[in-house]
Amino acid sequence: MAMSIGPRQELLLPVRPSFLWFTLLVALVVNLLPWEGAWTWLKPDFVSLALLFWIVREPRLVGFGVAFGLGLAMDVAQASLFGQHALAYTVVAFGATLLRRRLRMFSTDKHILQILPILLTAQAVILLVRLAGGAAFPGWTWFVSPFTGALLWPLVWVVLIAPQRQRIDPEHPI
Repeated sequence: MAMSIGPRQELLLPVRPSFLWFTLLVALVVNLLPWEGAWTWLKPDFVSLALLFWIVREPRLVGFGVAFGLGLAMDVAQASLFGQHALAYTVVAFGATLLRRRLRMFSTDKHILQILPILLTAQAVILLVRLAGGAAFPGWTWFVSPFTGALLWPLVWVVLIAPQRQRIDPEHPI
């Protein structure tokens, strides 16, 4: 009887840098879309999710500098306290760097419990910076969006890894 350790490993094609940067730009734009109404507190931070994915998959291309730059772009675009997203995304990059090997070892459904503390910490960093700047406490619904992001993680993983999967040609079996 053969034992299997971890999920099935597959060989992936190298990521196209243009696709990587495109997905980070799309995540930034989706974060900036106006989510009006009662469901605003459910919106996950798509930049955090994209950063997490790319730091886990391609740590040589995406790291702390990219996270900091995207954070500054978010701060400027949202006219928020300068540096709050930069600090939060740097914390996300640190968490992703710490968990990179562990996340690659488990299947995506098991990632949720490991991604959630990173997203909660990033949200807490943004809140603490806002509170230090004199803002009022926004309420406990502030911490719902990391749960939404963690639940979306398997979908994010599947969508962003899809272009790297090898196409199997039925006429040329391995």
